[in-house]
Amino acid sequence: MGKSFNPEQTKIRDSNQRKILHLLIKRRELSKQQISEETGISIPTVTHNIERLRDDGFVEEAGVSASTGGRRPIITRFLPESRFAFGVDFASNHLTSSNKIRTILVDLDARIHKELSFNYNEFENVDEIIKHISIAIQKLLVERGISTDRVLGIGISLPGTVNEKKKVLELAPNLAPELGMHDLNFKKYEQFFPFPLYVENEANAAAYAELILGIAQQKRNLVYLSVNRGIGAGIVVRGHIYKGNNKRAGAVGHLAIPDKGICCTCGMIDCWEIYAASGALIRNYNEKSETKIEDTKEFLWRLRSKDSLALQIWEQYLDHLALGISNILMCYDPHYIIIGGEISEFGNLIIEPLQNRIFERNTFFKRQDVEILLSMLKENSSLMGAALLPFQKLLYGNNKII
Repeated sequence: MGKSFNPEQTKIRDSNQRKILHLLIKRRELSKQQISEETGISIPTVTHNIERLRDDGFVEEAGVSASTGGRRPIITRFLPESRFAFGVDFASNHLTSSNKIRTILVDLDARIHKELSFNYNEFENVDEIIKHISIAIQKLLVERGISTDRVLGIGISLPGTVNEKKKVLELAPNLAPELGMHDLNFKKYEQFFPFPLYVENEANAAAYAELILGIAQQKRNLVYLSVNRGIGAGIVVRGHIYKGNNKRAGAVGHLAIPDKGICCTCGMIDCWEIYAASGALIRNYNEKSETKIEDTKEFLWRLRSKDSLALQIWEQYLDHLALGISNILMCYDPHYIIIGGEISEFGNLIIEPLQNRIFERNTFFKRQDVEILLSMLKENSSLMGAALLPFQKLLYGNNKII
């Protein structure tokens, strides 16, 4: 597998070095003079930090540029494949009824080099899943000729309440209950990987990806709604993801909205996600139709085909989704609501009718008070967020998830 992991490689040593690296990530190739002019850092300091970045393998010399008089300046080039990370998403189902686990390998540009996926039903427990991922990763690194000292870690996105510091999945009512996914300490799985392991709630991971790569860039106060088999929220305050005192902030899917008295997977009655998670579309359609559908993709097809029952179910669904979002506006008063997860695949079918429902009877909020957006990363948000977790210290210094 290559060299052993060195923790010092997960961080850039000072702010000047990080500032220079960020600039090179954005601009790709620059001379020391250009770096100095754009960062305000003196040329001797730039030279010193470029040497350190080159020693660590993040950059390389890329020849010389045209002379403007005097010695021709040496160009420094950023190397995105100097480091890699793995992301794993336990929440993916790609608009289908299959319970898939996805794993990706990404570089510092967040470019996906390889994706692997497999079904929960292939395994009896989480131990088997993690072992399988470990073996698959080892084979992939060998195939790609990537040594483990170039891998900063593996991030795992989990749908449920997660304590990322203790690396414990506390409760995941919507995730394969037969696998025993509760009070599960992921520290015991660190032994399977020669690099750090990170865990995070899938809505927080998705919000993080949207902050770094997606539609939430430059947006400092927002609520990201992950609407899949359940509903979770990533709450962003001043550019950081807020998790709360007990690491459980954002469990909005279990807010109660009195309705039909349906029991939720968490054991409570009439949780919002019973009526507004993507699975509600399938359940409600199949209750009234002789022709059953198996997944959200089939419902979307029928909706676009103007199936009368699908249209009726969709209108009811939007009523429930709007009710929960209205409650979130009252609680958090964000600048933006970003809708992600499976339901974001419904595209232009969702935003306008949802806005009409949210604002038509709301005396506290008007349309111009908050912008409702669809996720740019769609079903990849939590997966990309998981892969970005190992890059936090390296690229950002301070933790964006608080």
